[in-house]
Amino acid sequence: MATPAASRVLFSEAVRQVLLSWPVLQIAVDNGFGGVYGTQKADWMVDVVQQFFHDNADLQRGEVEDFLSDIMNQEFNTVLCDALLQMFSQWQQGALQTLRNTIDSLSQKKSERAKVTAPSPQSDEDEEDEEPQVMECEPSAPSVSRKADRPEEEDGWTLVKKK
Repeated sequence: MATPAASRVLFSEAVRQVLLSWPVLQIAVDNGFGGVYGTQKADWMVDVVQQFFHDNADLQRGEVEDFLSDIMNQEFNTVLCDALLQMFSQWQQGALQTLRNTIDSLSQKKSERAKVTAPSPQSDEDEEDEEPQVMECEPSAPSVSRKADRPEEEDGWTLVKKK
């Protein structure tokens, strides 16, 4: 059996992989929801979550969900709240051109998101003779996940990542 220290390191790595491959956290970090320190907050979150498990015996699903929700709200939504408060203040003060510039800046960021194009529909008969198709995506910001490309899954989907 592994030593307690070695098993704790293994559990920490498991938590790291789960959190850093979690799409919600990836989106929050990639889009700056945590501010300039979003990546550091994601790393900190790994430590805090694994410590939460070690400090609390017999955790229930709801307790873990509440804990993760609190972290995401406190650490990754503050920039959103600050932005909304800043824009409201601009509006109240009549700084409408500044507010328009902020809106334009956000519109540009929105257009930078990944765009997914589905392959053309085909009948079941056509699928037997052709090779698998891959969805084409335009890349956005790099994600938090550091996993290598995955092979085709049982359901026939293949995950493709650009490097």
